[in-house]
Formats: sequence, C-alpha cells, structure tokens
Amino acid sequence: MSATVPAPSLSLGRVLLCGAAIVTLSMGVRHGFGLWLQPVTQEMGWSRQSFSFAIAVQNIAWGVFGIFAGMVADRFGAFRVLIAGAVLYSLGLAGMALSPTPLLFALSAGITIGAAQAGTTYAVIYGILGRQIPAEKRSWAMGLTAAAGSFGQFLMVPVEGQLIAQLGWHQALLALAAMVLLIVPLAFCLREPGFGKGSVRPAREQTITQALGEAFRYRSFLLLTAGYFVCGFQVVFIGVHMPSYLRDQGLPPQVASYALALIGLFNVLGTYIAGSLGQRLAKRHILSFIYAARAVAITVFLLVPVTPMSVYIFSAVMGTLWLSTIPPTNAAVAQIFGVQHLSTLSGFIFLSHQLGSFLGVWLGGLLYDRTGSYDVVWKISIALGVFAALVNLPVREEPIRRPLARTEPAR
Repeated sequence: MSATVPAPSLSLGRVLLCGAAIVTLSMGVRHGFGLWLQPVTQEMGWSRQSFSFAIAVQNIAWGVFGIFAGMVADRFGAFRVLIAGAVLYSLGLAGMALSPTPLLFALSAGITIGAAQAGTTYAVIYGILGRQIPAEKRSWAMGLTAAAGSFGQFLMVPVEGQLIAQLGWHQALLALAAMVLLIVPLAFCLREPGFGKGSVRPAREQTITQALGEAFRYRSFLLLTAGYFVCGFQVVFIGVHMPSYLRDQGLPPQVASYALALIGLFNVLGTYIAGSLGQRLAKRHILSFIYAARAVAITVFLLVPVTPMSVYIFSAVMGTLWLSTIPPTNAAVAQIFGVQHLSTLSGFIFLSHQLGSFLGVWLGGLLYDRTGSYDVVWKISIALGVFAALVNLPVREEPIRRPLARTEPAR
C-alpha cells in the first residue's frame, strides 16, 4: 500500500501577492462609499439616513454572510467563495447605480454587496494565510495583507472621486462593477492543494459545532469579539460620515477625498507594523494601545479648529490605527484555537465588528437628521475606544488545551 503524499502548499509569494491584490480591490472600493453619500441623496431626494441605512445593512450582511463564507472556505477551500463574491460585488455595484428607490438601493448596496464582501475580504483570505503560511510568519503575513487593503483605500478613493467627477455617480458605479471582476482571475491563483476533486484531506480534530462551542465558552474569545465591535463602530462611522462632516464644516470636497486617501496611506504603515509587532509582543497590549490611541485622537480632533491641516493630521493618525486591529486580532485567534476553523471563527468575530459598523453608520445618519450634527456620535466613539482598550488587556493568548483525541501509537 502506498503512503499518502501530502499536497504541496502554495508558494509564499503567490499567496501574499494574489491575496493582497484581492483585498486591495475589495476593500478599496468599499472605503470610497462615503463619497457617494451627497451625490446620491441630493439627486435622488433621499435623506442621509436612507443612504446610511443601506450601508449599515451592508455591514450587517457582510458579518452574517461572513460566517457562512468562512465555513464554506474552511470546508471546501476559498476558491469557490472568492468567485461567488466577485460576481456578487459586480452585480451589487450595478444595482446601486440603477436603483430607483431606497429599498432597492438597500438591497443592492446592502445585502448584495455585503454578501460579496464576505467572500472577498479578510476572513476568507486570512483562512488561506493560516493554512498556507507557517505560524512564525503568520502575524506578519496578516499585517502585510491588511496593509494591502489600506493601500487599496489610498489608491481607490481618489480614483473613485475622479470617476464621480468625470462620469457622474451612476457611470462611476458601473465602471467599478467591471473593475471588481478582476478578482476572478486572481482567485484561480489561490486554488489550495487539498481542496480539489479527489484530494486527500487530513482528519479534523473538531467539528464546526465543537470549535464554536469551545470558542464561545472561552472568555478571551468574547473579549476579542467585544473589542472588534468597537473597531467596526469607529472606522465605518468615520469612513462614511466624515466626508459629509467636513462639507458641513465648510471645507471643499477634495479635502474629504484626500483625508480618506491619507487614512489608507498611513494604514499601510500601521497594519504592517501591527502585524510585525504581533510576532514579538503580546497582541492584547497592541490592541489595547490602538483603541486608547483612537480615543485620544478623536478627542483632540474635536477640540481643535477644523482646518484642512487638522483634518490631514487626524487622518494620518487615524490611518495608522485604522485596520491595525485586524492582524493582532486574527493572529490571536489562530494562536489560541489553531487554524483548522480559522475562517469560521474569524467570521464570528467579524460579525461583531459589523454589528458595530451597522450601529456606527446608522446612528451617524439618524442622529444627524435629528440633531443637525455628528457631535453625539463622535463622543460615543471616544467612550467606546476607552472601553475596548480596557477589555483587551485580560485576553489570554496561550494555545487552548484540549483533551487528547485519536492519538496514534508512537513508532
């Protein structure tokens, strides 16, 4: 009887290059949605709350579908999930351009694009990284991939601003619908050995149900999940509503575009540093520092006069802290629970992030329509930053101890 030969792994360069390119496209397009708020609402006669609600639904859909996308990717490989996500992304962007009512806009921008993002962003890509990259390089690789998503924001937000200015918001969305289909050929480069037809897969130590039960009974998983809720609240509120906040302060539209681009540019640095530090420092300390620093940055921004320079400085600081929570959070989950169900567990933590995103973007629109300002939501963001800094400190990062199961006799 011949021994089963393990399938070869994908090369480090291929995984990082193609994974980073996919995240660049998917996250880059998403980060620019705030640029559409005023053009869409003014032409269509909708309230800011209507637009905000659609983006809020998108974040919830992303979180909910992310759980199932993670399960499918862990069980059958990420390739199928990436293809489906790319197609849905294109359909959702086209639907945004053609929607005549807030309901249809919410179905397109909310449900369809939310499902698309679940299949083309971090939970799925990080599952590939976890399976294909050794533990000693994992946090670094996650930081590098998150940095690519930030570069996508830096690259795509000005492009989206120019597309709106040159083509109008309808045609700009259709152009993006064609662009995101580039994810399809990139997905073919990430077909993992061991998930194809006739592949021999290693026996699983746990079922999905067992893995989830273990995680939700573990206090540190719940603390990481709570912190991620705050991350979602802060970044999506700022990403969607800051362009309108700056217009309300009398600043020209290009200031908002440059601000979002600066967030993306500095986040390239921040996420890479966070991922690299995660190989050497306690991830709970990194996360606590990030959330505390966000609270300080927002406080200072609200206290100083709003000028283009203060906006750019705030954007640079927030950019350094923007997605830098992602590498240490996901690397901590992999370190504690292993990589067998990493996409699934990351999907559940990310659902918490998206619940925070829903609340942040929706409250931003709701309270603006009711009070005429964003002041209350800014203050909530500060308080939540302090909360997240505190709850991450008790996280235990040591690998969880499980009862021995199905051991083979020593040879």
